[in-house]
Amino acid sequence: MKIVFMGTPEPAALIFEALRGAGHDVLAVVTQPDRPRGRGQKITFSPVKEKAIEHDLPLEQPEKVKGNRNFIARLKSLEPDLIVVVAYGKILPREILEIPKHGCINVHASLLPKYRGAAPIQWALLNGEKETGVTIMKVDERLDTGDIILQDKVKIGEEDDALSLTKKLFDRGGELLLRALSQIEERRIKFFPQEEAKATNAPAITKESGEIDWRRSAAEIHNRVRALVPWPAAHTFCREKSLKIWKSKIHVADLETRYRLPGTVVHIIKGVGFIVATGVGRLLVLEVQLEGKKRMGAYEFVIGHDVKIGETLPN
Repeated sequence: MKIVFMGTPEPAALIFEALRGAGHDVLAVVTQPDRPRGRGQKITFSPVKEKAIEHDLPLEQPEKVKGNRNFIARLKSLEPDLIVVVAYGKILPREILEIPKHGCINVHASLLPKYRGAAPIQWALLNGEKETGVTIMKVDERLDTGDIILQDKVKIGEEDDALSLTKKLFDRGGELLLRALSQIEERRIKFFPQEEAKATNAPAITKESGEIDWRRSAAEIHNRVRALVPWPAAHTFCREKSLKIWKSKIHVADLETRYRLPGTVVHIIKGVGFIVATGVGRLLVLEVQLEGKKRMGAYEFVIGHDVKIGETLPN
């Protein structure tokens, strides 16, 4: 099948490799323009662009797609059977959706109509879900509202964070996409409308999303920690410097302490980390990164910075 692939981040690159590995003819790749990234704001290629270069494929990086006559004309000239869209970053207009013979299909990391939007994985973790999934859907002119082709459920493990869950979902998504392509080729594909009454949103994560409010429960804070890896990372402050918390656990063992104020360090476990009081329960902090410093174990941080029981991390 002749395919144009549209995607940008690492998860999209995983799906791209699944397509290539299955022998599909990728005619061209469309990805976001190069952007400055990281602390040094160095201009870098997207993971999908790197794959396109690796495989010596034609590459398009339009600043905008709607009304971009030259870009649309080039897409039409390719005469694709299908456009596959994975975390591309823009809503496609009708004039693009109508180009391929079999339309445009998308790999979305949720069980639609739940978690429509830019951050379905993060919101599933933030909300403490035990299960999520992958949807292969037909793209329409609105955000994640198209008819469903296939879906598959994926369990969320207690140790999963956004990175590990992304890998699970897009590995499964690659498998599911190939099944959908087989159904298209064999002309046995079926479409199922989404149930609008069950729709929920998963808006983009912002830097402010990572701010920890210790007055919330330990479960809520732990979910924030694992949902926001690697960006923006859940963070608090220690002696007026930002302190990212990379790894945590809900502390459930009995612990007698005179400190109750949320945000207070109530116990230090040798070789493990430190425990913080929250609005409900306690959080065991396992891995941190102080502003301007390297990522390290929480106990190493406590010893190196002389953190004491009774010290308070601000809300």
